[in-house]
Amino acid sequence: MAVQAYILIQSEIGSAESVVHATRLVPGVLEAFEVTGPYDVIVRCEAGSVDELGKFIVGAVQKVPGITRTLTCPVVNI
Repeated sequence: MAVQAYILIQSEIGSAESVVHATRLVPGVLEAFEVTGPYDVIVRCEAGSVDELGKFIVGAVQKVPGITRTLTCPVVNI
């Protein structure tokens, strides 16, 4: 069963637009948007398992230039 999550991203000042464009190119990212508030970008992504999700975030998303911090919120179906 696939795992979806929202990743809340803080970026370097002035880099939110480039972070959105770069994250949209990462396989597994379903959507990416600039937002206002304490976070600059929100990404919705999907992975095959929780372990794959963790590897995806550390191995792909956090390597995008301009990202300074991430907070991952897995989607739960209650």
